Amino acid sequence: MIVPLADLGDPRLADYQRLRDVGLRRSLEAEHGLFIAESEKVIRRAVAAGYEARSFLMAERWLVGLRDLIEDSDAPAFVLPQEQVEQVAGFPIHRGALASMRRKPPTTVAEVTAKARRILVIEDVVDHTNVGIIFRSAAALGIDAIVLSPRCADPLYRRAVKVSMGAVFALPYARLTDWYQGLAELRATGFRLLALTPAADATALEDETVDPAHRLALLLGTEGDGLSSHWLDEADRAVRIPMAAGIDSLNVAAAAAVACYLLGNLRTPG
Repeated sequence: MIVPLADLGDPRLADYQRLRDVGLRRSLEAEHGLFIAESEKVIRRAVAAGYEARSFLMAERWLVGLRDLIEDSDAPAFVLPQEQVEQVAGFPIHRGALASMRRKPPTTVAEVTAKARRILVIEDVVDHTNVGIIFRSAAALGIDAIVLSPRCADPLYRRAVKVSMGAVFALPYARLTDWYQGLAELRATGFRLLALTPAADATALEDETVDPAHRLALLLGTEGDGLSSHWLDEADRAVRIPMAAGIDSLNVAAAAAVACYLLGNLRTPG
């Protein structure tokens, strides 16, 4: 249902207000169980992954590209002039459309890792752009699932969704409920824990060999400080990406992409 609007104060636009205000969005999205998808491609990927639209918001010229989704949905499509859409959102909208989507019930770590062979376990990565890039790289390079520490940034925050190009919808993920005991619980289900660190005494990841029967969990640490000492101690092995002289490490998102590729190409013994 297409609904032209003229009043920027219309309460039906509340889902889209001040999208760059991270504090406001965290509380609003948690309270109402929603997230925002931006651009036709990302909206389509969210719908294809089973997320239900609460509403759409766009300028009239973007209706054509999403008309089939709008017609198949019970959600209203609010239409405003482009400059007014940007006033509501609080930033320039270059990719046409926004959609407010209903979140699904959270999954458990046991559920998302039950059949997984290769997973990432991310500790306290708080930048939404980094989280989105990690999800995109992991999905592209054969990772089966992602486990987040309790303090990691929300993968369904608008920036993470946008940067991932919708990969957050394709890759199963869940949060640990217990940061301190969580790794031990993963090990108990058969995962071998590899801690990614720039430490010079760590084994080069590309030199690791792996038994085909092993399930592998690659641990990635927060921006700046890397993995906590507790998680490093809990790991079965410390691994690194060798650096050229004078460079100590990569950004966590770049490191994740390299490590995911190497993880998928580890040699078997013998």
